[in-house]
Amino acid sequence: MAGWLFVITLLLALVAVHRPFGDYMYKVVSGRRNNVVERGIYRLVGVDPSAEQTWGVYARSVLAFSAVSILFLYLFLRIQDKLWLSLGFAGVPTHIAWNTAVSFVTNTNWQAYSGESTMGHLVQMAGLAVQNFVSASVGIAVAVALIRGFAGRKTGTLGNFWVDLTRITLRVLLPICVLATLVFMIAGMVQNLSGGTDVTTLTGATQHITGGPVASQEAIKELGTNGGGFYNVNSAHPFENPTAWTNWLQIFLILVIPFSLPRVFGRMVGQLRQGYAIVAVMAVLAIASIALTVGFEVHGAGTVPQAVGAAMEGKEVRFGIPNSATFASATTLTSTGAVDSFHDSYTAFGGMMPMINMMLGEVAPGGVGSGLYGLLILAVITVFVAGLMVGRTPEYIGKKIGAREMKLASLYFLVTPALVLIGTAAAFATGNNSTALNVGPHGLSEVLYAFTSAANNNGSAFAGITVNTPWWDTALGLAMLIGRFLPLVLVLALAGSLARQKPVPESEGTLPTHKPLFVGMVVGVTVVLVALTFLPALALGPIAEGLS
Repeated sequence: MAGWLFVITLLLALVAVHRPFGDYMYKVVSGRRNNVVERGIYRLVGVDPSAEQTWGVYARSVLAFSAVSILFLYLFLRIQDKLWLSLGFAGVPTHIAWNTAVSFVTNTNWQAYSGESTMGHLVQMAGLAVQNFVSASVGIAVAVALIRGFAGRKTGTLGNFWVDLTRITLRVLLPICVLATLVFMIAGMVQNLSGGTDVTTLTGATQHITGGPVASQEAIKELGTNGGGFYNVNSAHPFENPTAWTNWLQIFLILVIPFSLPRVFGRMVGQLRQGYAIVAVMAVLAIASIALTVGFEVHGAGTVPQAVGAAMEGKEVRFGIPNSATFASATTLTSTGAVDSFHDSYTAFGGMMPMINMMLGEVAPGGVGSGLYGLLILAVITVFVAGLMVGRTPEYIGKKIGAREMKLASLYFLVTPALVLIGTAAAFATGNNSTALNVGPHGLSEVLYAFTSAANNNGSAFAGITVNTPWWDTALGLAMLIGRFLPLVLVLALAGSLARQKPVPESEGTLPTHKPLFVGMVVGVTVVLVALTFLPALALGPIAEGLS
């Protein structure tokens, strides 16, 4: 009953904030006035906030900003030992610095290191936390640019990236994070600049417990669907997640922006019902995922789980199975990657569900921004499939979906599966799968999960596999880099193509894209595409393990 109440109250809270928060974000990205701080930032970087950008200029701005961010963060990590508040830690090794810089700039937050024993406080605050903010803002900005493509009337422009980045960071992410940080501090999360405390354990041993600015990083880690933990055990650590109600609040923060962005979509295209259809697709997939994950873990296969009544291995007794499984679903349905339980210890089918969530493209509701533009791509593919069925040129939100649009949408969908499957094959071909702690189907699952997490910019770890090696750090870094920016460029190219079109009036042959039939079609296309792409790999991994 407690588990049901946990999930139901979470859903009710998301429904309650969908409209007001969505309307607020719409005003942020659509407003014309800039405040004093924003005008100062524009003058500092030499940006004309009134200048509109074509998709090519918008894309180059995103790529240039991200490239500079990767270089800065890489250098910051390398010279950590020469900085204030380094806590005596050495500079981060080359391959870990590369992996970490790419990871945080791409909103992946995959961590091949233990945070409390590797990163000083200044790097955590001025390096990692800053990227948590701006990488999330980049995702939302690209989603808004795609919406402008649908809403545009033969203008060919998508807004201004620098304006979008600044406004989203200062008006959406920062205020909420300040409030969330205060709440987390009241709950007992650590927020200081302490080098740590030596304590005596119950067995008489001495343990060093690191302090730091944990609460503030926890807030943006969840709100921006980032996921990078201050501590190695992430949100299972009591300093990061003290109680069951902070666990609930963290899941709420993870989901609140992705589930509210469809409202922004509906407002910007002038059809609120289109936004409701998109959020309905997200809700159907999310509820199904949570129900299946919780069900697999509560009724875990195996002698011990059945004897004790549930599969509690690798889960915090503070949270229990429903809370832990809901967190696992939320973090992989989005691009968050935070964990409060050990996914490698889940049952075979329970551990398969987080993988499937990521393989869906993380569109239910997905990362901040990336979930919405991923689902809009799937909507474009769906109307094309429907158009083939009835022999009509497909249309979506008044824009024709022609050969160019379908090529871009198809390429977008193919990038991530290619990275996942090629990367997994490369790990086995080169013998680097030997760092997995298991062999057989479970060992395959560990490797498959790692590349699925990296290529989808999720960042959660199945664990049970040692990835802190030059090969793994390089390979996963490339998967994160390509998996973020190639699809992003394709999205902006699609947005530019749509923005140049003249809106097409609806006719008797236009497929209604706001009704339950279309919602069901998008869900079906999403599931079928994932099944056709990943079912063979899943059959050799978690399905084979579960059936054995």
